[in-house]
Amino acid sequence: MGERVVAGTASAGADGRAAASGEARFERGLKLGGYIYGTILTLSVIVAGARGFPHSPTHIAAVVAITSLVFWIAHVYSHALGHSVAHEERISFPELRAIARRESAMIQAAVPPVVALLLGAVGLVRESVAIWAAFGVGLVILGAQGVVVARIERLGLLATAVVVAANLALGLVLVALKLLTSH
Repeated sequence: MGERVVAGTASAGADGRAAASGEARFERGLKLGGYIYGTILTLSVIVAGARGFPHSPTHIAAVVAITSLVFWIAHVYSHALGHSVAHEERISFPELRAIARRESAMIQAAVPPVVALLLGAVGLVRESVAIWAAFGVGLVILGAQGVVVARIERLGLLATAVVVAANLALGLVLVALKLLTSH
């Protein structure tokens, strides 16, 4: 009888660790999704901004920052409502804070391209160079995010290349749109 309890306790401990590991993986996946979404959003806004403000990386950076903030608020709000409905209770402040923290990945994803744009805004590089640098930074980030997905999923070389290529292809479509709309 004692052996069963010990074995059951060991099994419960293993199950608890597996559940915690699964929850951590789930959170990591959501955060990574937020980074990818945020990067795609940022590149899309840069495309539109470059069309509207081709000589003003300051305006483009502001539009990217404001758009990221607005989308973050919308995501936090919608996920909070969804959480409340799914759990049949009002959301608590700690739960809201956790959602806001998780969804902050989309704002964080905008930071490197905005920094590239601001280099042009302060005159360290030409405006056009800053805009293209923001695109380049975004594409590098998309590629790196593909590698992160592949590593988490323990994908082989071919599957890793496919994931990275898919991320980059989406980014390159946005670059193509910029080229088509600015000429």
